[in-house]
Amino acid sequence: MIAKQIKGKDFYGLIVYHDKKVKTGKAYVLDSNIEMGKPVDMTKEFNVVRQLRPNLGKAVYHVSLNLPPGDQLSDKDFSSLADDYLNGMGFEDNQYLIYMHTDQEHQHLHIIANRVMFSGDVVSDSGDYKRSQKLVRELERKYRLTVLSDNLFREKAALTQNEIAKALRTGDIPVKNLLQERVKVALKSANNVKEFIDKLKRVGVTPQFKISKSTDRVMGISFKYKDIIYKGSTLGRKFSWNNILKQIDYEQSRDRTIIFKTNSAERGNKEDINDFKKKSKINSLRAREVDGKSKSYLDGGKRVERASQKVEGKKLKLGESRSEKYSVKLKIDSQTGIWKDANKVLRSYTSQETSFENELLADIDRKKRKKKGRGL
Repeated sequence: MIAKQIKGKDFYGLIVYHDKKVKTGKAYVLDSNIEMGKPVDMTKEFNVVRQLRPNLGKAVYHVSLNLPPGDQLSDKDFSSLADDYLNGMGFEDNQYLIYMHTDQEHQHLHIIANRVMFSGDVVSDSGDYKRSQKLVRELERKYRLTVLSDNLFREKAALTQNEIAKALRTGDIPVKNLLQERVKVALKSANNVKEFIDKLKRVGVTPQFKISKSTDRVMGISFKYKDIIYKGSTLGRKFSWNNILKQIDYEQSRDRTIIFKTNSAERGNKEDINDFKKKSKINSLRAREVDGKSKSYLDGGKRVERASQKVEGKKLKLGESRSEKYSVKLKIDSQTGIWKDANKVLRSYTSQETSFENELLADIDRKKRKKKGRGL
């Protein structure tokens, strides 16, 4: 049997979590010494006793007792085992709630207890891990359960405080627990790497392999579910790549193709998305650039055309020979009809026109002065 202990501050969130399990048919109340009702009412009852020690931060004791796969106890025996566990851990005169869960393959229950006793004393948490280990071994023998080695306690990694808080807040099964269960089932039913990958993908889990660049050997494995990734080793020792190899058939030369294909498909999805975004951005910029140039060419072409007409009008006054150096050569693309280098032509024309106007004004001034002189 495996016991997982957690101490916390909030009765309400924990009770709401288990109450949702009950309402969805995934749990039921096995035993309790408080009045059953709405989560808020049960929380108030816990807090009445808690007020005997108002300065105690973590008054909530939460433990799950998990039987090994294949072991079974009746509700009566499991309730008796839970009572023995509470008494053995010092919860002899405390409020408690016991929920039996039915959403996993193995039998397990959860106990919510108040660390503040009815007398106002507090149950000590000193050395509670070692005390729990020793007590569990005794209960295994008493209830004739499979005796587990200490190493098996570390096969599955326990939830962190943040993961527990998130599960209580959302009411969803923690992704770590979900991955542990789905990977375990896939390992149990798969004979080789290909079957293992296929079975994981069917339940929405994508494996990602860490491959050595120098040897092409698989060095590790991670599991992805709904954009959340866990390394195999963080799920527990049995989910590390070295331990997975002990449970399924793997040959590097035979399986390297399916492994590379799995990794490439995952990377390909990301690269395709990024590539699509880049190309969309480039195409958008190019479209704006082409539109802008086309407009610039057309606008510039019209301006040059008007300037050319203006110069042609002035040719009549200056004479063809004098105006030749001010003529503007317009270049038109025969394919698109768009004026080429319109801005350059316009700048060239502007400088020439300025020079031409200056000379024209000078001629007008000279004529005025001559006319004025005659009048005198």
